Amino acid sequence: MKSLVLDGRSLSLSAFEPIFAGEPVELSIAPAAALAVERARALVERHIAAGDVIYGLTTGFGKLKSVAIAAEDLVELQRNLVLSHCCGVGEPMPRFEVRAAQVCRLNGLLRGHSGVKLATCEALVRFFAKGFVPVVPQQGSVGASGDLAPLAHMAAAYLGYGEAWVGDRRMPAADALRSIGESPLELGAKEGLALINGTEVMKAIGVGVLLRAVNVSKAADAIASLSIEALLGSVKPFDARFAELKGHPSHARVADNVRRCLADSRVLESHANCDRVQDPYSLRCVPQVHGAWKAALEHVLSVFAHELNSVTDNPLIFPDTDEVVSAGQFHGQPISVPLDYLALAFCSIANISERRVEQLVNPDLSRLPAFLVKKPGLHSGMMIAQVAAASLASENKSLAHPASVDSIPTSANQEDHVSMGVTAARKARAICANVENILAIEWLCAAQAHDFHCELRAGRGAQAAFECLRAHVPTLDGDRYLHSDIEKARELLVSGELVRRVEAAAGALSA
Repeated sequence: MKSLVLDGRSLSLSAFEPIFAGEPVELSIAPAAALAVERARALVERHIAAGDVIYGLTTGFGKLKSVAIAAEDLVELQRNLVLSHCCGVGEPMPRFEVRAAQVCRLNGLLRGHSGVKLATCEALVRFFAKGFVPVVPQQGSVGASGDLAPLAHMAAAYLGYGEAWVGDRRMPAADALRSIGESPLELGAKEGLALINGTEVMKAIGVGVLLRAVNVSKAADAIASLSIEALLGSVKPFDARFAELKGHPSHARVADNVRRCLADSRVLESHANCDRVQDPYSLRCVPQVHGAWKAALEHVLSVFAHELNSVTDNPLIFPDTDEVVSAGQFHGQPISVPLDYLALAFCSIANISERRVEQLVNPDLSRLPAFLVKKPGLHSGMMIAQVAAASLASENKSLAHPASVDSIPTSANQEDHVSMGVTAARKARAICANVENILAIEWLCAAQAHDFHCELRAGRGAQAAFECLRAHVPTLDGDRYLHSDIEKARELLVSGELVRRVEAAAGALSA
């Protein structure tokens, strides 16, 4: 079991790999973080005891920020806050995304500036350990003041409201808490606001997309290499000198990946002196297009490296200076803009992959049998696989409109600029799934095309990609139920098996 010690400062993307793989993870709180939480809470308690009127501690929220709340009503205030914000709609988030959000929210609290009780943090650790996963609707967040609606559903489940999963059982949250031997939380002053005010949902969805994107980045290079082999393309555009002249490190990484995948290719050797002058752009410009994708991915990864350890609620507690200060840490723009960028870059990978599919299935372009089947006409072969890829690439173009360019004022214009960060994250997730399916279709087509000259061994990585697929999906000798082939290829790609097999043959690939 993976052990993860949370301290609010050192959470990394790799820590989420077992969570998104459905593996058990054991959480614990670093001793220094526990002390920081207790110091911040002590300051909150002093202000309450003194009867101070401070936003988030002893007042209403948003437009109601000027309404002072009596000390005896502070527990009810926090409960009311959480329940009133449970306005999410739509299908529930996948459980692994909620688990990731639970980790993100707890990690932010442990930085020691949110003012929650240590006992509350310890309860969240226990709930996580016992497999308590709140049911959280996907829609309803504008991304400032944080992900209020979805985080409220998560917090409400801790209070015994709404629903939760325990294992594979979905039930009322109160029953779920009883089933794991826990009682509902009772939140003190500031705690409800700390639990629902932040960017942890957009972060959690984004983390899942990024983990998949790193795999996609490598898989796209490997699959393109097999397509180059199948289409009797040239390795010359991948010369390291071109990368040096272009000046982009990401270009160089793509070119190196492809050169290693094509190393020792008997296919390329067989047509070294052919009469083809230049390959089509979808082959020749792989370093430029895939390289631009890698540059975008690198940027978004760097943003998330900071965001995973950021404090995102409001107001914030500064025990060293005895201050409670309101700011805008909950605003999701630092996440929504990069996720929109990632979505746009994903589209370019989809577009060029679909064009390679067209090169493979079109006999006027490929010099191969029409639609990659031995008896075209009697059999349709990969004809509609290309249509499906085209459909997904087109859908991406609709999904790619940036969510971060929109803003609708909320809370009686108190929250007058918002980020739409969860929308950006959900769109990036949808586009990522489309890209994985398009690449799976290209992989099927490239392997089918390679079958027509399989007497010649492909390069080390390309051959490994071919053999990985053929171990699970046989050659298409005639029409059959192709959906199952696409699903199997997608499964091998998404699981990382394709990249593992290629790296075992050609060496580690660069994302």
